[in-house]
Amino acid sequence: MAYLSQADHKIVSDAVAEAELTTSGEIVTVLADHSDGYSDVVLVWAAALAFSAMSLFAMLPQPFMDLWDSLIGGWMHEWTTGELASMTIALGLVAFALGWLLLSWDPLRFALTPGPVKTARVHARAIKHFKVGAERRTHGRTGVLLYLSMREHRAEIVADQPIAEKVPAEVWGEAMADMLAEIKEGRIAEGLAAGVRDVGKVLSEHFPRAEDDQNELPDRLIEV
Repeated sequence: MAYLSQADHKIVSDAVAEAELTTSGEIVTVLADHSDGYSDVVLVWAAALAFSAMSLFAMLPQPFMDLWDSLIGGWMHEWTTGELASMTIALGLVAFALGWLLLSWDPLRFALTPGPVKTARVHARAIKHFKVGAERRTHGRTGVLLYLSMREHRAEIVADQPIAEKVPAEVWGEAMADMLAEIKEGRIAEGLAAGVRDVGKVLSEHFPRAEDDQNELPDRLIEV
């Protein structure tokens, strides 16, 4: 799913190019629709729904048995142990399938995914993108990744080791705040550009641009 137009991409790319004029750091921006499919979360919810249905039947079997009797003609009969066990398993399977089907709907799946799980998955995916696209790919190992995951409503800033050694993680808080303030208003490109500018200011303090510095990573926004 594309979130930004060509003009929006240019806003971000121009911000990266401008920020890198004063620093040897290299800034990479990535915009993702989502960071994980959360199939394990779907499995947990479906299993929980199945277990709940089976437990409810075990505690209050009579309404279920009366409903089943009415569906097969209304004649009451004595339920055997095997029939009760089969009914319990059948209810569990139906509840599991229903839960899996419902959570296949993206809005519900993301709504029912716990916040800490989203945060961890977004962080992991940001690290993965950084390792592929920026880590150790510059002469001085001065790459920084700005990663934004739309479905989870989360962002990450990941820096190469020499930068992380000089710049504490909390320093990126201002860049994160400025970026998210714009994004919350629906201005995604402007938000990314604001984050890039703030990151550029920090990098210029610790890693000023040298006369022979070359642009080693593309300035364009990567949308995945």
